[in-house]
Amino acid sequence: LVARAVLGGLSQTDSRDYSLVTASCGFGKDFRKGILKKGMCYGDDACFVARHRTADVLGVADGVGGWRDYGVDPSQFSGTLMRTCERLVKEGRFVPSNPVGILTAGYCELLQNKVPLLGSSTACIVVLDRTSHRLHTANLGDSGFLVVRGGEVVHRSDEQQHYFNTPFQLSIAPPEAEGVVLSDSPEAADSTSFDVQLGDIILTATDGLFDNMPDYMILQELKKLKNSNYESIQQTARSIAEQAHELAYDPTYMSPFAQFACDNGLNVRGGKPDDITVLLSIVAEYTD
Repeated sequence: LVARAVLGGLSQTDSRDYSLVTASCGFGKDFRKGILKKGMCYGDDACFVARHRTADVLGVADGVGGWRDYGVDPSQFSGTLMRTCERLVKEGRFVPSNPVGILTAGYCELLQNKVPLLGSSTACIVVLDRTSHRLHTANLGDSGFLVVRGGEVVHRSDEQQHYFNTPFQLSIAPPEAEGVVLSDSPEAADSTSFDVQLGDIILTATDGLFDNMPDYMILQELKKLKNSNYESIQQTARSIAEQAHELAYDPTYMSPFAQFACDNGLNVRGGKPDDITVLLSIVAEYTD
């Protein structure tokens, strides 16, 4: 009877659906205040938060700024990619266990689009399967995510770089530049799947955060998160984004980016001015 009661209690706990309570904050590098462009874009970064019947899905993308030299707005590519992925999720045209499929379908739509679109971006997609309590991720390039449990990082994405400061990226180039412009397949994205627990914190962000704030600083900010209320999450997301933005313009600070540059034989110091996008989520019990 005791065993049955214990097992019954466990199955009852496991039968609950989970969901993500998510807030966003960010800064374009050319602005001192968090300014959202059309959609969810901070500078050349873009992001989305979407819910479907079976899953919660997040995404961030970082438009490659070098396109500006050719008269192309880098935010157009990243923004269109994230809006397309968001629509696919809301229409239910995805499998929760296959976030690479979301990225692939979104990118294919861009390639087939009749409206001219040029550019490149990194991308990170995070999917919580509500019923199985599993997180499925796909990361292409140097955006990424952290999963924090009990004040420690228990999962993190792997950065994908071709060489220093040149991340993997999805691209659409003009015909004359095809084969010259760096372009990776969405299938090259690094994929992971793992179980999450109630109360887990998931931080999904572009490299503007990770290049300016090491894990220990991020963890210090996350300690201020007292509950899973949206307002508390929003406040903490803003605090993290603001600190990263401030450090990005500190010329004496030894940022993670500067340390990485030094490791590659470059004499660099200071923060890295960049667009910053932060999506902060807590795994909570699902409510309609």
